[in-house]
Amino acid sequence: MSARLPRRVAVLSVHTSPLEQPGTGDAGGMNVYIVQTATRMARRGVAVEVFTRATSSELPPVVELAPGVLVRHVVAGPFEGLDKSELPAQLCAFTAGVLRAEARQEPGHYDVVHSHYWLSGQVGWLARERWGVPLVHTAHTLAKVKNAALADGDVPEPRSRVIGEDQVVAEADRLVANTAVEAGQLVGLYGADPDKVLTVPPGVDLERFTPGDASAARAVLGLPRDAVVLAFVGRVQPLKAPDVLLRAAAELLARDPALRARLVVLVVGGPSGTGLEQPRVLHNLAASLGIADVVRFLPPQGGPALADVYRAADVVAVPSHNESFGLVALEAQACGTPVVAAAVGGLPVAVADGVSGMLVPDHDPAHWAAVLAEVALRPAYREQLATGAVGHARRFSWDRTTDALLGAYTEAAAAFRTALDRALDRQEIAV
Repeated sequence: MSARLPRRVAVLSVHTSPLEQPGTGDAGGMNVYIVQTATRMARRGVAVEVFTRATSSELPPVVELAPGVLVRHVVAGPFEGLDKSELPAQLCAFTAGVLRAEARQEPGHYDVVHSHYWLSGQVGWLARERWGVPLVHTAHTLAKVKNAALADGDVPEPRSRVIGEDQVVAEADRLVANTAVEAGQLVGLYGADPDKVLTVPPGVDLERFTPGDASAARAVLGLPRDAVVLAFVGRVQPLKAPDVLLRAAAELLARDPALRARLVVLVVGGPSGTGLEQPRVLHNLAASLGIADVVRFLPPQGGPALADVYRAADVVAVPSHNESFGLVALEAQACGTPVVAAAVGGLPVAVADGVSGMLVPDHDPAHWAAVLAEVALRPAYREQLATGAVGHARRFSWDRTTDALLGAYTEAAAAFRTALDRALDRQEIAV
């Protein structure tokens, strides 16, 4: 049996479109992951069709994201105003739309289904059964893990999601984990078959995110050349803990009031998740801490503008309570900027402690202030970490991720066909 590459892959991304700008709403690292791997698969001759829920009546049914990559907008529920927590009620409609799209094609149109996040996994499970092709699933986040590390005031993931994840784990032919830690969680917390779990680290766009002139980047952002710049990039929600950076900045100023003349704290991103309920919570926190004058809020940035943010910063902070990997950490390091991150989830893989940045074992603002000062206020040490950051980031690339995913597809297809042949043999013997 030849292990050929698939001809066409159906990628399922129910709750967020790869066309959306990461950093606000439900768009984040998963969007980047899908875009980067899909475009690279297409360059290798593998056609990719991404199914996502239509969120506007003005969206065309099909959009070409890149040559060989189509985004199909499936009508499922009201176009706007539908929270992610309400999407399970629309999975039947979404699944019907996916199956109808395949029914218009010749039999065997798709060779494999790759679902992202548990909602998509529910759809992929049914598509697998209908189309007779393997299901590869990437969770990106896991409810049981998130619930074990909730931020203060955050809402736990519902039991329905836990059950849904259990079902997808049981049905998928391959489970792709970002790190060995996540692979262990799939096996230990969800009872996944270890033989079906593959560890495939995400990558970073090493052509877009490169070291550059910090002074030029600061000029673009209107920042003083001699500023001490601390940056947070990502969705503004309790899970990502941007409040930890603000509280640490207040602690830094309490310890050294003279630093106020130079300190700039950049918060780049928009409200998401439970953060949508209080979209100005960080503005209010900055005011209550007495640091509103040093905090600058910017909307989500893409492309070269995001690279400028990383290059302009002395340190990028990733204080998340849970992070399956941490693409922001990799992007910042690829730009030559050290990262201070919480020692949770996949961040100890994304950040090499003491080499490309530093890890903090908790979320105590006093501890964060001490570590941020050690990096940001010690130029020689910061330069040492900056060199290590570039080297560490170069160990990861989307090409490697894509090659590993294609390998997972071919393995899953071979195992699926073998299992199907054995089942047919058993039926013949029974007859």
